[in-house]
Amino acid sequence: MEGTCRSSDETARTTLPYETTRQSRIAMDTAITIELVHEPDDASAHAAVEQALGWFTEVERRCSRFDPASELSQLCATTNAAVEVSPLLYTAIQFACLVAESTEGAFDPTVGAVLARAGFARNYVTGEERVPSSNVGAASWHDVELDDEAHTVRLVQPLLLDLGAVAKGMAIDLAAEALRAYPGFAIDAGGDLYLGGTSADGAWLVGIAHPRKPGELATRVELRDLAVCTSGDYERRTSSSTHILDARAGTSAAGLASISVIAPGAMVADALGTAAFALGPDAGWQFLEDQSGIEALLILETNEARPTSGWHEYVR
Repeated sequence: MEGTCRSSDETARTTLPYETTRQSRIAMDTAITIELVHEPDDASAHAAVEQALGWFTEVERRCSRFDPASELSQLCATTNAAVEVSPLLYTAIQFACLVAESTEGAFDPTVGAVLARAGFARNYVTGEERVPSSNVGAASWHDVELDDEAHTVRLVQPLLLDLGAVAKGMAIDLAAEALRAYPGFAIDAGGDLYLGGTSADGAWLVGIAHPRKPGELATRVELRDLAVCTSGDYERRTSSSTHILDARAGTSAAGLASISVIAPGAMVADALGTAAFALGPDAGWQFLEDQSGIEALLILETNEARPTSGWHEYVR
């Protein structure tokens, strides 16, 4: 995903009386950049961006499987007991399990141990590898019991939850809510984006990188108050596997090079894109086509581009 956004109307540059504040930091093993559009001399802009960036640190503190001190790690250390968790972590697990149910287990948040043993186990801050103990074996989302009233999670057997397809999108959405009062903003978390309002120059334009042609775009889309997130087989991989699994088989998902999803929120866009990737080209396309308010562009390993029926409405 190209994270570069610019106006589709260059003439607006001289007519819109706005300034921009731009800040970046590293969190959740990726570069986070926020560009905020605001009125000149708005003293609150810097603090608003800092508050928005803070959500990435908070979500990581709650949902990281790489940090032994995270709330998620503490939960996964407890088996067969109902554990009360924070609303943030509960929401992330609940949504991940809903997506697992809707894909009949092709997407599954209990694949953390499989990913760790495949080489996706290193804490980007400390460099430490967290390989699960031998008693953590095969599991499924059916082994996660949720109590909506008590906000408790019970792991029926030893397992390691991975919320990578949910947590970053959740952080983007929380950051977006912190900036909602401003004329416009762009949140770029490693190429997963939320575009609010308008840029200082006009509409937000986003380039979608081609997964097999470095430096080239597959297309460009124009967005306002929407997220666009891309899942690709080139993003994180070892010599033998990618980080996106078909959990039913416990192996790397095949058939697709990338999926870009446009949705009202980044958590939905990221999770549904990852789920469709796990389902494969045909079932994944149908899964996204059936979702209300969702459009997507699937690029197959053969370089065939397969958009959902309303994708063209955003193309510029």
